[in-house]
Amino acid sequence: PDQLSNPYRFHNQMFVGTIRAASEATPHSRAIVQSWLRRIRGAIGMGLAWGVAWGAVGSVPRWLFGFNTDAPLPLIFGVLGFLAGVAFFGLLMLTERHRSFDELSLPRFAGWGTLSGLLLSAIFAKAASLAWGDVLVIAPTFAAACAVCATGSLVLARRAVGRDLLDGSGVSAAPELTDKTSGVAAKRS
Repeated sequence: PDQLSNPYRFHNQMFVGTIRAASEATPHSRAIVQSWLRRIRGAIGMGLAWGVAWGAVGSVPRWLFGFNTDAPLPLIFGVLGFLAGVAFFGLLMLTERHRSFDELSLPRFAGWGTLSGLLLSAIFAKAASLAWGDVLVIAPTFAAACAVCATGSLVLARRAVGRDLLDGSGVSAAPELTDKTSGVAAKRS
């Protein structure tokens, strides 16, 4: 009878219970959420970096050759670069999350970049319903572009770590791809 007189009472109690449960979260669950938020920020950052690089490459045909299209090539390349960066980050998190940047070689990173480029080209070819001839042109192009971006990402990451160590402002001497403080990943020996 009480719910019939005030139909919003049940929903208000449910909302207050949800807020109370969130405020009483354990440190372990907070560490897990922070770890996931850190990974999402990393994926977005990698996607943005690759998107900027691919967007710059997309503007080259117009600048060098005077090639004008109806579609804005830098924007299209930038979006594809963002998707490629996020796909690469996801693949890297699945396969190499327990290794530090120093433990990863450039050819290995380029290999994961190549694989992410092939995955992206397969998804793109399926979404655009491309013929096999087009797929045979796009797949190696995406694979090579992703391999170059992956290699560049590792070089920049190592350079940033070295710069942090030289400045003395860096806290971690061997940055992991995951959050070591939450106990999610342990460094392999």
